[in-house]
Amino acid sequence: MSVEAVQTYGRKKTATAVAYCKKGSGLIKLNGSPLELVQPEVLKLKVYEPILILGADKFAGVDIRIRVSGGGVVSQIYAIRQAIAKAIVAYYQKCEYYWIF
Repeated sequence: MSVEAVQTYGRKKTATAVAYCKKGSGLIKLNGSPLELVQPEVLKLKVYEPILILGADKFAGVDIRIRVSGGGVVSQIYAIRQAIAKAIVAYYQKCEYYWIF
């Protein structure tokens, strides 16, 4: 059982990312643009870590919108990654996902 929608946040230094997770089609947007547009490629892989660890099937049924502000580029990436992981744990309400991340 999952809730209708959740809002979580991630922080690293002065960067703050707020993730809003709801039922959908697997779309993940960062400040209004698709997550695939994150540059450079190495940092894009850091953002995709929660998706790769948990499996793409868990993300197929949810849409995640992320707003990030403050800090530098690397701090923002780590804040985004934390916000995504927290959003999935809160959305599915499963403790086992908490221990994975």
